Amino acid sequence: MANENYYVYMLTNRNNKTIYVDMINDRAIQTFAHTSSLIEGFTQQQKVNKLIYYEVAGDISSAIEREKEIRNLKRNEKNKLVEKMNPGWNDLIHQLIK
Repeated sequence: MANENYYVYMLTNRNNKTIYVDMINDRAIQTFAHTSSLIEGFTQQQKVNKLIYYEVAGDISSAIEREKEIRNLKRNEKNKLVEKMNPGWNDLIHQLIK
């Protein structure tokens, strides 16, 4: 699938205390699974279920590199990324699962 896009995204919990960073290639299914707490582990334990940020990468290598960059950011730098795209920290899931 040469035209497949990859997505780097951040999820948070209800009170925006925890940020989870990941990347996917099937954004609708995987993001829905995370936001529905269907995947066991960190997202379910921390109740991380609000999509607050995402960006598109053209290939898997770029997505992996960008995911690592975002994961290594300090919390205030992650906050700035979110606030630039999503100043109200609203759940953006409906933008992706139309």
